[in-house]
Amino acid sequence: MPARLAAHLRAARNDYFVGRSEELRLFRTALTQDAFPFYVLHVFGPGGVGKTSLLRAFARLCQDHEATSHYLDGRDIDPEPEAFLSALREVLNVEAPFPPLEALANRPSQHVLLIDTYETIATLDGWLRDHFLPQVPENVLTVLAGRDLPAQAWRADAGWQALVEVIPLRNLNAEETAQFLRRRNVPEDQHQHVLDFTHGHPLATSLVADLLDQHPQQTFEPHQAPGIIKTLLGHFAQQVPSPAHRAALEACALVRFTTEEALRHMLDMPDVHGLFDWLRHLSFVDAGPRGLFPHDLAREVLSADLRWRNPNWHTDLHHRARQFYTSRLKQHGSHTAFNILSDYTFLLREHPLVRPFFNRLRSQWQESEPIIADTPDDDTVWPLLAEMVEKHEGQDSAQIALHWFERQPEGVSIYRNDAGDLLGFMSLLQLHDTTPEERAADPATEAAWTYLTDHGSLRTGERATMFRFWMSRDDYQSISPVQSLMVLHRVRHYLSTKGLAYTFLPCHDTDFWEMILTYGGMQRIEEADFEVGSQSYGVFGHDWRVMPPAAWLDMLSERSLNTMPQEEPAPPPNQMLVLSQSEFENALRNAFRDFARPGKLHNNPLLHSRIVIDAVGLNADDSTRINALCTLLENTTAKLESNPRDAKYYRAVHRTYIQPAPSQEKAAEQLDLPFSTFRRHLKRGLNHVTEILWEQELGNISPRS
Repeated sequence: MPARLAAHLRAARNDYFVGRSEELRLFRTALTQDAFPFYVLHVFGPGGVGKTSLLRAFARLCQDHEATSHYLDGRDIDPEPEAFLSALREVLNVEAPFPPLEALANRPSQHVLLIDTYETIATLDGWLRDHFLPQVPENVLTVLAGRDLPAQAWRADAGWQALVEVIPLRNLNAEETAQFLRRRNVPEDQHQHVLDFTHGHPLATSLVADLLDQHPQQTFEPHQAPGIIKTLLGHFAQQVPSPAHRAALEACALVRFTTEEALRHMLDMPDVHGLFDWLRHLSFVDAGPRGLFPHDLAREVLSADLRWRNPNWHTDLHHRARQFYTSRLKQHGSHTAFNILSDYTFLLREHPLVRPFFNRLRSQWQESEPIIADTPDDDTVWPLLAEMVEKHEGQDSAQIALHWFERQPEGVSIYRNDAGDLLGFMSLLQLHDTTPEERAADPATEAAWTYLTDHGSLRTGERATMFRFWMSRDDYQSISPVQSLMVLHRVRHYLSTKGLAYTFLPCHDTDFWEMILTYGGMQRIEEADFEVGSQSYGVFGHDWRVMPPAAWLDMLSERSLNTMPQEEPAPPPNQMLVLSQSEFENALRNAFRDFARPGKLHNNPLLHSRIVIDAVGLNADDSTRINALCTLLENTTAKLESNPRDAKYYRAVHRTYIQPAPSQEKAAEQLDLPFSTFRRHLKRGLNHVTEILWEQELGNISPRS
């Protein structure tokens, strides 16, 4: 980057960075000491609270104090030790296999490792704490920034207690929020409204500033509703500068990373530089080495809105993104293939089967003990794995497992917790490298090889593999965090193994896995089923020659779109509709508005509400429901007249809606009231009627009370 551009970027970030004085003081003090007062700094806080902005400020302080900072984003790192070390080599500009920590030790100045979105590599927490960080040179300070409080193991270890500093990141205070708004040129008379709405949440405050920047004449009014950020993003997405900008924002929300090339393909436009630059400057869009990406919450809201509001356009964007990734897979070599395939897989995040299994279990990994995938490092592990097999499958299977451990130990992956306890393992066999004698010792490999022979032998250079054993210590082959991590590794094998022709996966509980695996493109192969001892196993497989990885992903993607459940399906005609209070109040206002024109009430949600169904039953037709609704509105309004204090409110509502005057001004004139007084009476009358009917809708009062 040219020096003048870096200076402009640095100045802009400085201009908009406010607060965090204590955090900056602590970090600055650490940089100015002869020896670091702590060696690991944990920064944690909720999404959008400003962790990335604080890391950027730390990097600027490093530059001011002649320390070297190195930034790593957990979202760009596969949560495995070697992937982490590879990413560190890249930022240090060190060629493999040279150890990155040795490179740091050879550079005597102060160095700071800034590791962002740490929650995305939470499964590495134990390895980093127990293996990596103890080897880090003492001239290096490591900053970990994530959403979660540091794991208990950090706090329970007396050694780490003396070397770790923890900073919880909170919202900005009122003075800091006002300072930020002044720098964003938000008028002073709007500051309190913004603060009341955002409570100093940095992302929310920045989004309000974006909204007011788009519409400088607009007065911001806080919305009294839950889901502050979602509401705000919904408003912002509706007020982008043009349809092209909206399309660019929707495309950015759909894919994992947005580049100009990807945006040009998805929007089918020759020049998207202006749109890309606009995206880059949005407060909830960040930039990384591989492109732009929105804040997780922004992505979630924008994607959900697009699927609900314009499903055809969502499908079209999805199709264009798949075409883009497929074309890149054909153009690029194996060096970038895994990243491209990972991006492609990201498109499947809303798959109706993938979503409940992976999203739920990923959060379980982060909330419970981390799981580390590793390879056996000594011979003591093999008897332990055989014991696990014997526990779940019997002694005969345990002997077969030892048979393969001896012949293909490199195919075994083990899964441990951060204490080193063995949680499970998976054994991948290279069938193409086995001999007839080796296969004959195992009914599974013998049956699989016979199937391959009968249905087209492997060609030169082709591979056939089998995940022969896969189990967790406690749950065997049931859904669990260990099993879900195994699934991720199996998919990685499918996508990254050169020359892969066929894969086999035996399952003990075939009925349980059949729907999931068949839907995911695995074929049930009864010819390859086998028995060991008293237990039988069903086998699934996939011919990657018939459907290669890119086509397989495309198939999953198409299935995901074709079977996507509606976000909020319309209720059947004879089913009661459960309305939120805000939905009920909005429908009631519309019902009063259309009272004198009952033909406009056909689509009013109150026709399917409790207050109407209680009166006419589930099977009434629309005409009967409309009559019941009108009667309900009239009778409830009349109740106000029985109370002398409320009679004036009754008259205002009655003259406006039940027996309406030509205009509200005429209604005020007929009631001999100043117009402002009339409006006040009307508002209070509607509020009283709404309160009565809402309580009735909740079942707190009967329709006749």
